[in-house]
Parts: sequence; C-alpha cells; structure tokens
Amino acid sequence: MSELLRRILFLPDAASSLAPRVDRLHFFIIVTTFIVGAGIGLTGLIFLVRYRRGRAEALAPVMTAPAWLEAAFAGVPLAFFLLWGALGFQDYIWARTPPREALDVYVTGKQWMWKFAYPGGPGMVGVLHVPTGTPVRLLLTSRDVIHSFYVPAFRVKMDALPGRYTEIWFEAVRPGRYRVLCAEYCGLDHSRMRAEVVALEPGAFETWRARQRSEPTWASGEGEEESLLGPLAAEGRVVAAKQGCLQCHTLDGTPHIGPTWLGLYGREEPLASGGSVRADVAYLTESMMDPLAKVVAGYAPVMPSFHGRLSAAEVGALIEFIKSLQPERPEPPPVQEPDYGPLPR
Repeated sequence: MSELLRRILFLPDAASSLAPRVDRLHFFIIVTTFIVGAGIGLTGLIFLVRYRRGRAEALAPVMTAPAWLEAAFAGVPLAFFLLWGALGFQDYIWARTPPREALDVYVTGKQWMWKFAYPGGPGMVGVLHVPTGTPVRLLLTSRDVIHSFYVPAFRVKMDALPGRYTEIWFEAVRPGRYRVLCAEYCGLDHSRMRAEVVALEPGAFETWRARQRSEPTWASGEGEEESLLGPLAAEGRVVAAKQGCLQCHTLDGTPHIGPTWLGLYGREEPLASGGSVRADVAYLTESMMDPLAKVVAGYAPVMPSFHGRLSAAEVGALIEFIKSLQPERPEPPPVQEPDYGPLPR
C-alpha cells in the first residue's frame, strides 16, 4: 500500500530511517482527506439530484440538527487535527534529536556549491560519503546567503544560514547515490546548486576514508600535532593562533581574560545575566559572531566580534579544536587480588 501511494504521489524511494515516518504521516493525512473529500462530493451530488428544484414553488421545511450531530461535526475534524499534530510533533522531536554516536560532518553552502568536511578529514566538494546504518549529523552554515540542504530520498531539509550553524541528522538505510538540492532561492544558478550523497557499506566507507586521509587535503604545518588532533582540529589551532584567540583563552585550564578552552565543549557555563548555557556548537558559533549576546559570569565583555573575519571553514575548525581539548581522565588504580594463602588440597 505504501509503495503504491508513493508512486501515485511521485515520491522518491524512502532511503533513510526518517523517510518511512514522514511517509506514514503523509499517507495518513492524504488518505483521510481524500476519503472525507470524496464523501462531501458524493453527498453534494446526491443532494443536487434528490433535492433539485421542481416546477412548483415550495417552502423548505425548517430543520433543527440535534446537539450530538453538531458536536460530531466539530469534534471529529478537531480530533483528526489533534492526532496529526501529536504524531507530527513526535516525529519532529525524533528527527531533531541526533544520537550521541552520530558522525559529524560540516556542511558549507556557497553560491553555488556544497562543501563537506569531516572532523578527522577529508574535505570534499559536491559529494558527501556516508556509511549506511550509521547516524550522520550535519552542521550547516553558509558563506553568503541563505541556502537550504534538501535530500528528497531522505526526507530531510534544513536551512544553511550565514554566520551561524544549524544541524540535522539522518541515517541512510541502503547503499546508493542520492541527489542533494538547494530548496531556498539563492541567486542566478540556484537550480544548478546540486550535490549528491553516496551511501556506502561501513567497510567500504572506512576504506574510502582511509584512502582519502592518506592524501594531503589540509595544510596546517603541524604534521605531528595533526596526527594527534585530526586535520580539522589542527587547522583550528592554527586559526586560533593567527586570530589571537590564545591571548585571552588558555588551553590548560588556567583562568585568564576569557574562559579556558580546556573542557569547555559541552560544559554548562553560568551567564552574567543569570541562568546558564551549554557550550555546544550553536553557542560557540554565536560567541564568535556576537560575543556580547551571552557573557559568561565572572568575565568582562571585552571579546570583539569575528563576524566577517572568520570564514565558515575556520569557524568549524576552531570548534573542532575546542572539542578536542578535553581534560585527561586519571586511569583507575589496578585491582589488587587478595592473597588467600595456599589453597587446601
């Protein structure tokens, strides 16, 4: 039944774990409205024939509908709308909550192309390789105007905004090539702003990734450090040094002009205005573009804005560098086996 409806509605194959959930709700609404619409049309046709005007003038009889019928006319449609809303909200929350083990990919929209960068390398233009059966979280931004990342086969669409990051996730269920379109008009060549997602079996994806990593795609000048941090994080350290970030932020936990970056990612930071904020990708990006929006308690609002000074790739590299700065956990002490003495024979 689902396959038949998909063909009737000209929908592409459902190639992600989200697609069947979206299609089920879509089909439920479509079938219900079609049945109700057909019922209303058929009733109108019957009334047109049965109660057509005759030759003789006659007054229409006065009719009063019972209360239960009035309640049914109002209550049944309301119940369906509430049910659709509840089902849609449940799917929305599921689609907006990426699993913790999701593979992160930075996506940058630019007139008129899509760029993809993996935290551990490599970077690609126009082609996004992902493993099947693995959640993939996309962190999207734009270099110029608003774009919208849309994969019809996955039923996912998210705007890419200049100066900030948005996120969405998906899980490809089978290998294949899937079109990526821009769903927001962005200029002259908007219709040509296309890319593709190449979904590979996990083993094939790791083979592809290892082959790409062996090719130099990032030039950070930090060969040994790059192997420890990962190419994007190592590039972030270079950006931090060039932009003067390390003059105010320390990397070893020492208090300074600004909060230390050691263990910053994922930490709850108290705000000078009250409350707290979690140092996630969205907050870190906002703090670079608009540092006075959320000032951490105990620190003076002296950080300048880097809006227009940092490219989207540099912002992503800085965030990956901050994410890599986690305090080392002490190794647990070795377990001492008790000495029971000689065992009886």
